[in-house]
Amino acid sequence: MSGTGPDRPPAAGPYHLPAAAPAPGRAYTVDVRPESAGWGHASLRVLELPPGGSHTFGTGDSEWIVLSLSGGCTVSATDASGRETAFQLTGRADVFSAVSDFAYVPRDARATLSSPGGGRFALTGARCTRRLPARYGPASRVPVELRGTGTCSRQVNNFGAADVFECDRLIAVEVLTPGGNWSSFPPHKHDEHRPGEESVLEEIYYFEFAAHDGVPGLGYQRVTPSGRGRGTDVLAEVRDGDVVLIPDGWHGPSMAVPGHHMYYLNVMAGPDAERAWLICDHPDHAWIRETWPGQPVDPRLPLYTAPAE
Repeated sequence: MSGTGPDRPPAAGPYHLPAAAPAPGRAYTVDVRPESAGWGHASLRVLELPPGGSHTFGTGDSEWIVLSLSGGCTVSATDASGRETAFQLTGRADVFSAVSDFAYVPRDARATLSSPGGGRFALTGARCTRRLPARYGPASRVPVELRGTGTCSRQVNNFGAADVFECDRLIAVEVLTPGGNWSSFPPHKHDEHRPGEESVLEEIYYFEFAAHDGVPGLGYQRVTPSGRGRGTDVLAEVRDGDVVLIPDGWHGPSMAVPGHHMYYLNVMAGPDAERAWLICDHPDHAWIRETWPGQPVDPRLPLYTAPAE
């Protein structure tokens, strides 16, 4: 993880959260909560466990998906009656090598992660109303989608997409962008309730980059005001472990510098009754989709596919 460094520019306002070591007494390298983000629904925590380490947290009023960023772990969930459900996650070496299995942990429970070999784990969360059962998500059932063509080609691992895995409010996917490509393009938004056309979703981007010959990677994230909400405006240089918060606005492109593949984890949640990812493309750039059928998908994709069942 490259984190901060002497050649690093300052954070691009309150919506860009550079990587940092956990605060004293805190377990998480990333800890975005509705209270800290100033919104109502979406959360993300990144937990690093040493070999033999474990961590317990209360799920509170939120549902959670536990996803390996590196390493494997056991996830157990205990409800108010004391009934425990446990899942063994195989995980993966890193986000650029494989699809990972995952575990869903409901609200109003106690969750424990334990890892004999150590690892880094994302806890993607959303405030919710319904209490769904704890479940295991096998890697073999994660749809791997190739989106866009040419220099807009990217790979999407739809492990927690709205039409793939049942949650009450949470939507979460992974996006892998080959070095030199743009993703989250054309810029799009989801900050307005328009039934059947656009949904209201807060969004968190968490980034990692593939190094080259030991040199850490980096990329850039743009968010521009849509005329709604806070008028979010971000142009951030992002590196390993960075987070960008998107309460509103046109977001994209996400740009991977040449030579370094870019990964980001998207966590979304919002107030709409329907759990759906409905977006509106920026009118100045929507035309780019019309060019995609005439171009091949980047031959570097997919970086990997889901394993066979």
